[in-house]
Amino acid sequence: MEHVDVLIVGAGLSGIGAGVHLNRRSPDRSYAIFESREAIGGTWDLFRYPGIRSDSDMYTLGYAFRPWTEAKAIADGPSILKYVNETAKDHGVDRRIRYRHKVVAASWDSAASRWTVDYEDQGTPRQITCSFLMMCTGYYNYARGYRPHWDGEETFAGPIVEPQFWPEDLDYTGKKVVVIGSGATAMTIVPAMSDKAAHVTMLQRSPTYVVSRPAEDAFANSLRKWLPPMLAYAVTRWRNVLLQLFFFRMARRKPAAVKKQIIDMVRAELGPDYPVDRDFTPAYNPWDQRLCLVPDADLFKAIKAGRTSVVTDHIARFTPKGIETKGGQLLEADIVVAATGLDLQLLSGLQVTVDGRPVKLSDGFSYKGMMYDGVPNLASVFGYTNASWTLKADLTAEYVCRLLNHMTKTGTTECRPVNAEPDMAPSPWLDFSSGYVTRAMDRFPKQGAKAPWRVHQNYALDLLAFRYGRLEDGVMTFSRPHAVAAPQPAPALAAE
Repeated sequence: MEHVDVLIVGAGLSGIGAGVHLNRRSPDRSYAIFESREAIGGTWDLFRYPGIRSDSDMYTLGYAFRPWTEAKAIADGPSILKYVNETAKDHGVDRRIRYRHKVVAASWDSAASRWTVDYEDQGTPRQITCSFLMMCTGYYNYARGYRPHWDGEETFAGPIVEPQFWPEDLDYTGKKVVVIGSGATAMTIVPAMSDKAAHVTMLQRSPTYVVSRPAEDAFANSLRKWLPPMLAYAVTRWRNVLLQLFFFRMARRKPAAVKKQIIDMVRAELGPDYPVDRDFTPAYNPWDQRLCLVPDADLFKAIKAGRTSVVTDHIARFTPKGIETKGGQLLEADIVVAATGLDLQLLSGLQVTVDGRPVKLSDGFSYKGMMYDGVPNLASVFGYTNASWTLKADLTAEYVCRLLNHMTKTGTTECRPVNAEPDMAPSPWLDFSSGYVTRAMDRFPKQGAKAPWRVHQNYALDLLAFRYGRLEDGVMTFSRPHAVAAPQPAPALAAE
């Protein structure tokens, strides 16, 4: 049976980054990347809806080791996909990828200190072994989104489109469109479709905090004229990280003041006569849910131009001609877009077994937000809720390399976080009130009240812990349970 030192699952932003970190920090390790789809990019290849873009700046969504040099800091999907593809090619990571390889189960054998991974190679069941398993599959189900059923939707004469499965041939020119939702996806689709549609209505049950910022970062673009690209990128990255941390902390300490500031900014954009209290004033505090970013105020401009409107109401039923709300409005539509959220999924539904015992990861605690109590040599990437995904992805990949290098140095073959406090009080893994999060928290592990079982939503704290913290911290145990048989040589595909 084929063996690699590290098996990375997923060739999106996280998986490509993990491959680069292995090349740079643990070059003695063989690895392969399994991707269930037919292309690099993950989210940025899957989603094809109008206006697809980042919802955070590319100076923090970009990799720590590769500067973002495009003019726009809030980048469109094709530009991000190009960035990921170029990174993979430039670092030789693209040669490690095996497409249409879907991982379904992993079984750890302590006697052999390795995982046996079951996967489907273009539908054919196969197995591979690895010494370390790194899951870079994201946090949502690629096969389906969250899609509620509405009364009467079968009677609607037009298509009901899901952003996750956008039809390539959908023509909305001159059509009336209703977009259901108020999250980042809806905020992106609505102004993008309004350029060609007759009218676009965003139908939301409740408002979301919306902030506008320029698509281009004038500070970053100016800095690149005077400094080398990597230095300019690092300065901008840290500037944006610190600003984000400051804003988040202020939102937690002075929520009323931050709420007023955000609402006042919206009111300044839409004018004193717009019902901001109805459509853009949430009942919750800032950062209890993720804020929505609109670059260059594109949503507000579409509203002021009359191309877009916002309706805050609940759906009563669909009709052949559109949607009837509980407030009695009839929203005429030729097309309905159900931007109703994601279906969160842990480790892409991977079935995990340790020494013959099935493990239900949701019953245990998460170690540093990346490993699992009692589960050896397995890490997963999950980004921040209040900052860019890649900030945490980079740190996680760095930490995995530290673990691998430490095991080489100490002659150990297993690293296993073990909770020695059975009475530790659990709390939800994510302290977030968004619907897509609360619907899924029972599928995710718990977090504890203190490190390393607490999930920090703080890049600065994680940077210190992941990059400089002690590996042998009294929780992470390193061992060599038994003599390990020499693995087979890595295949030619896994060579540089």
